[in-house]
Amino acid sequence: MGKNMKTMDGNTAAAYVAYAFTDVAGIYPITPSSVMAECVDEWSANGRKNIFGQEVKVVEMQSEAGAAGTVHGSLTAGALTTTFTASQGLLLMIPNIYKIAGELLPGVFHVSARAVASHALSIFGDHSDVMACRQTGAALLAEGSVQEVMDLAPVAHLSAIKGRVPFINFFDGFRTSHEIQKIEVIDYDDFAKLVDYEAVKKFRKRALNPEHPSIRGTAQNPDIFFQARESSNVYYNALPEIVEEYMNKISELTGRKYGLFNYYGAPDADRVIVAMGSVCETIEETIDYLMAQGQKVGVVKVHLYRPFSAKHLLAAIPDTVKKIAVLDRTKEPGALGEPLYQDVCTALYENGRNAVIVAGRYGLGSKDTTPAQIAAVYDNLKADEPKNHFTIGIVDDVTHLSLPVGEELDTTPEGTISCKFWGLGSDGTVGANKNSIKIIGDHTDMYAQGYFSYDSKKSGGVTISHLRFGKRPIRSTYLIKKADFVACHNPSYVGKYDMVSDLKDNGTFLLNCSWSADELSEKLPADMKRYIAKHNIKLYIIDGVSIGKEIGLGNRINMIMQAAFFKLANIIPIDDAVKYMKDAILKTYGRKGEKVVNMNYLAVDKGIGALHKVEVPADWADAADEAAATKDVPEFISNILEPINRQEGDKLPVSAFAGREDGTFPNGTSRYEKRGIAVDVPEWQIDKCIQCNQCSYVCPHAAIRPFLLNENEVKNAPEGFESKKAIGKGMEGLNFRMQVSVLDCQGCGSCANVCPAKEKALIMKPIETQYAQEKNWDYAMTIEPKNPMGTSTVKGSQFQEPLLEFSGACAGCGETPYAKLITQLFGDRMMIANATGCSSIWGGSAPSMPYCSNKNGHGPSWANSLFEDNAEFGYGMYLAVKQIRNKIADNCNKLLEAGVPDDVKAAIESWLNNFSDGEGSKKASEELKSVFEAYAAKADANAKALIDEILENKEFLVKKSHWILGGDGWAYDIGFGGLDHVLASNEDINVLVFDTEVYSNTGGQSSKATPAGAVAQFAAAGKRTKKKDLGMIAMSYGYVYVAQVAMGANQAQLIKALTEAEKYNGPSLIIAYAPCINHGIRLGMGQSQLEEKRAVEAGYWHLYRYNPELKKEGKNPFVLDSKEPTASFRDFIMGEVRYSSLTRTFPDTADGLFTEAEEDAKERYETYKRLANG
Repeated sequence: MGKNMKTMDGNTAAAYVAYAFTDVAGIYPITPSSVMAECVDEWSANGRKNIFGQEVKVVEMQSEAGAAGTVHGSLTAGALTTTFTASQGLLLMIPNIYKIAGELLPGVFHVSARAVASHALSIFGDHSDVMACRQTGAALLAEGSVQEVMDLAPVAHLSAIKGRVPFINFFDGFRTSHEIQKIEVIDYDDFAKLVDYEAVKKFRKRALNPEHPSIRGTAQNPDIFFQARESSNVYYNALPEIVEEYMNKISELTGRKYGLFNYYGAPDADRVIVAMGSVCETIEETIDYLMAQGQKVGVVKVHLYRPFSAKHLLAAIPDTVKKIAVLDRTKEPGALGEPLYQDVCTALYENGRNAVIVAGRYGLGSKDTTPAQIAAVYDNLKADEPKNHFTIGIVDDVTHLSLPVGEELDTTPEGTISCKFWGLGSDGTVGANKNSIKIIGDHTDMYAQGYFSYDSKKSGGVTISHLRFGKRPIRSTYLIKKADFVACHNPSYVGKYDMVSDLKDNGTFLLNCSWSADELSEKLPADMKRYIAKHNIKLYIIDGVSIGKEIGLGNRINMIMQAAFFKLANIIPIDDAVKYMKDAILKTYGRKGEKVVNMNYLAVDKGIGALHKVEVPADWADAADEAAATKDVPEFISNILEPINRQEGDKLPVSAFAGREDGTFPNGTSRYEKRGIAVDVPEWQIDKCIQCNQCSYVCPHAAIRPFLLNENEVKNAPEGFESKKAIGKGMEGLNFRMQVSVLDCQGCGSCANVCPAKEKALIMKPIETQYAQEKNWDYAMTIEPKNPMGTSTVKGSQFQEPLLEFSGACAGCGETPYAKLITQLFGDRMMIANATGCSSIWGGSAPSMPYCSNKNGHGPSWANSLFEDNAEFGYGMYLAVKQIRNKIADNCNKLLEAGVPDDVKAAIESWLNNFSDGEGSKKASEELKSVFEAYAAKADANAKALIDEILENKEFLVKKSHWILGGDGWAYDIGFGGLDHVLASNEDINVLVFDTEVYSNTGGQSSKATPAGAVAQFAAAGKRTKKKDLGMIAMSYGYVYVAQVAMGANQAQLIKALTEAEKYNGPSLIIAYAPCINHGIRLGMGQSQLEEKRAVEAGYWHLYRYNPELKKEGKNPFVLDSKEPTASFRDFIMGEVRYSSLTRTFPDTADGLFTEAEEDAKERYETYKRLANG
């Protein structure tokens, strides 16, 4: 192997290269490119030098548009500048890319190419973002593997410097950005030797500077703009040769041959594919397989896509080629063909080259592209008239564009070991497997590859790790279909997913479970037992959860299972593996403290010793299937949700989405999942319960709820459905029960932790002991909702049906309890605009929709537009409804003017009087509809026409409760301009900000909500500036209702704030403190409510309400609901790893930053006190 081999992913490789050539990096987080910026920030914070002998200056901006502006300005002033982005982020940079290219500035944009949101958001990879940049004037350079990123990303920097054209350097999001490979790393000294320093010198001298002033960015008239635009042609004409020159130098340096277009395959091929990106690796692997069968096939791999050099393309295609398939990883609706196809057609036809050229689309949204699909493309080219504009990877039974695909081919090199691990998000499986890959890659002569696929949940979702090891380079850029080793880290998966059929004969299956070997015959499904027996699968079990609890790791079983893997896989000697695992533990968890490190050391030792080999009973081979339980579920559930949740969504044909072409999904589908992923769930202790309902109030997933039963409901209850006399005013004749849905619970324990009963009324028990509660939950769902208390109290609010349930949020999530409560208060008339982020992912990820309807079919309508424009999006919804309702009001007034019977008049006047009253309009609207429907038959033609028009829009009669939801990354940063404008509009809109103090969804990057001293991504050395006071900014208008809340600190204040805000006829802003898994709470996420309480007690977070209505009454509008701090600020922040880790990584600055953070918090509190005192 090479001189300097390291195991890393594509993002890290790109960051490594970019750091070398960069003076300044202007950054903003977006999946899947954030890792590049995080690496650059961390290296800079720790003193790494670029090839110019400086740490890179890293600046996080408020948006990608802002980052691009910074890149532009920095380049203009003479610093070599880089950024990292993807998808919508790249599109926000387009205006500045035009400018940077037009001004011939050598910037580089590293892009983990990702789908652009259309009918739905996809965070996964394709080329739709980079293809939107073809006209900008930036050069486009493509890589197809992690090694190519290391080798060709420097070409982008070097060519930009010498050629004076900016580069978009791109590679496939996730498949390359997150794929871990063992690669050869090029030394910075070698990079330095390749730089054209004279070009760097000239670039710096051309920079704007008052020492030699000039004017740039002028406005030009029609007389000269065209000519000036054409004058840059010479730079683009020269660029292909410059790129080729640097590719040749990299080839000399590495021994790996690169060209603008690389050909691989038979020298006398008659059929070739032209493609770019990671699919080229799969195509190469398939070519080897087909050539061994005597087929003459090849591939042209596109590297330099812009400028597109026809000369170099033609030189790469063998003269023998008769048919060409061009594969594009994007869709351009309505075009004659996708971009690469059109370029290839133009290049060949303009140069008189005769060949049949057909187009194909593949891989949209990271759709897996396999050797069998590539073979189908080559087979298609055998036809006299090959299908054109085809698709692969899907079954198109609507427009019939898909190619038929044969059996999967085994094209992996001989000796490759393939492993799959089924984990639960946040159990550490993915992190452990990344360590495994690096251990094997860095400490053996084997090549290694790791790729990780996820479902759409936050932590708590399915993760599948795909690991390959071998003596030859691994080019399999697709998921593992046949494995030597499969591990299931969560026993609830056993009956849900087909895991063992992925195993090769004589493979190994490791199951984490609490079952004994004897119990497996009962617990494992028949099809699993048959496969294990018939294919001679070696079966091992380990009780990782019990070990984790014993050690103190809870459900984080990653190191236990990783140790078991190394013991069974026998890839490296176990003693060496233990040493390397413990080294990795120290590196990974060292900042979390010695206790955490030692617990993980113990997990390794226990994991090796606790394995148990199961002797497979012979009768498993004939295990009989039990009759499947029949369920009466909606068609969407059986046809869409269930296949997707079985990890079989890839098999759904296009026709499955007929009628859903616009991306609209039904609500309330999460209730059908019943995942049963919790380890422990709460058991209600009826005799201890004081009926306060606090457990229900704080539950992040609405999995525990109170029910009031009348006499008949008590009588008809199933055995075991115990209830007790309800206490409280209006509860006469009713019984009370607290019911848990154990299959929907995530086991965080928040409910048990907040229970104020002298003896806890909820005790966490193993889920296996609670399955009988599911029949009780089913019965509870039939109970008629009752709420004699109203919604103004904590207890009363919980008798309202939550219209947000069983979301994909993390166990213990700090956000969902707020959103759930709002749906209980106003859900039947809510319209939600949701910013992209955690709350849009747990709130609207296909196919599981947690927002649901009540028995009347009413519930929150929900939509997500973009990250940056959520306030404007919600404002647009409000304006539309306002306009339609105003038209209804106009028609009602016309009816009054025309004269109507007294009962009709009274109903109209009541509706008009309650026009802006949410609850009042519900009653008035029902009366109005009833009266109109009775009167319409008697009315004259004019009146009937008006009534018909009103009833045509009857769903607009009730005043809607408009809510704009999002996190602090949106509200404080990228969406702040829009949020500020919408609040300033003085319209009746409500905004709820989930303040996690970081960009939660993209991995915990710093935002302007992040306090000083907190460690976050993009703030590796601790944030140096204080938290922005969003509430004070909004209060400055004087007419915006503003509140800061923390559910765990003051439950009653939260309800009061929400009720006041929604009732206020004007804009409102609620800022809610939301503990997050990114904070590293030492007590665990099950204590998120306590963490909110501690935050307020320590003076870290403050509670207040600013109500403009009070001004009208001559009162002080500001009410401070927080008392003076009673707890230690320092003790509080040291209970979170985001602060405490700074004492280990940057001890010299930690104390000063913590003091600054405390002073900032005190200053804010003093400001609030002054406002409260008038």
